[in-house]
Amino acid sequence: MKAALWYGAKDIRVENIPEPTVKDDGVKIKVKWCGICGSDLHEYTMGPIFIPVKTPHPITGETAPVVMGHEFSGEVVEVGRNVTNVKPGDRVVVEPLIVCGECPACKAGHYNLCEKLGFHGLMGGGGGFSEYTTFPARFVHKIPDNLSYEKAALVEPMSVGYHSLEVGHFEKGQTAIVTGAGPIGLATIECLKALGAAQVIVVQRKSVRQEYAKQSGADVVLDPNEVDVVAEIKKRTGGVGADVAFETTGSEQCFHLALGALRFSGTLVVTSIWEKPVTLDPNVLVMGEKYVVGSICYCNDFPKVIEMLADGSIPAKGYITKKVYIDDIAKEGFDTLTGPEKKSQVKIIVTPDKSLM
Repeated sequence: MKAALWYGAKDIRVENIPEPTVKDDGVKIKVKWCGICGSDLHEYTMGPIFIPVKTPHPITGETAPVVMGHEFSGEVVEVGRNVTNVKPGDRVVVEPLIVCGECPACKAGHYNLCEKLGFHGLMGGGGGFSEYTTFPARFVHKIPDNLSYEKAALVEPMSVGYHSLEVGHFEKGQTAIVTGAGPIGLATIECLKALGAAQVIVVQRKSVRQEYAKQSGADVVLDPNEVDVVAEIKKRTGGVGADVAFETTGSEQCFHLALGALRFSGTLVVTSIWEKPVTLDPNVLVMGEKYVVGSICYCNDFPKVIEMLADGSIPAKGYITKKVYIDDIAKEGFDTLTGPEKKSQVKIIVTPDKSLM
């Protein structure tokens, strides 16, 4: 079967590899569509970051080259003898977390905080940039017939945004800040609007992404190069500040802007992955009793996000900006998302089935 494998930075190869075989508790899936994630791009431009190269991943036991892709939808073609939650022919998405099930976090139900956390499509065991893949049935979720395979490939990134709202204890009627209008920032905006935010203020430098933010539901978009973001947000909130903020850029400037624009006892949720540390004056937290909390992945969030995408609560209109056949994944996918056109793209999805193009 065809699969896209990571060999190194700027080195993704589409090769023919054996089809995976299903385990007793596993499900074999014929992949329909798989999105290119920001973490995939980091591996492409700067990797290895998470991909195991010298030391095998503790659960998969694999090192590079590995099949990439973890935001995918597909059809079940085979199940293991112990599987009861899905059957051949079911339309599904995969929650792509590789977890041990034995560490304190896993036993407490916080499997996204597993001590050995890995991702299908990054750390071995297969991935979504392939014709077929297998995964434990526990993390395979059925999707309704009215949810297209294309839109179902957005369940994973939308769940990242949805989970960050849970971590930040977001409540209907609150005013929220979102820094950045990339895929996760836009997913966060969509979830905030779906769950009843009174006002969503987005911080985004001038580019087509400002329009994407408005299309996703932003009430106002502020360019930090043109306005005093903190002063403007205070003005728009009666001098108090926003209730909650979501940092999705990995930018120190945005981190401080979001923190400064929060009200007393407000919460800053950090969803972004950082390439270097930030400096922080703890007095900013102390004097306002502000909270800073991290959010990683998702935990029991897929069912709700599937429901919201299916019923239109999360419209995700315009979120998919390009569709690519797997043979062209490097040039038309990864190079596009890391080249001069990157700001014009939100989510590029890839298929190994040419009939879907």
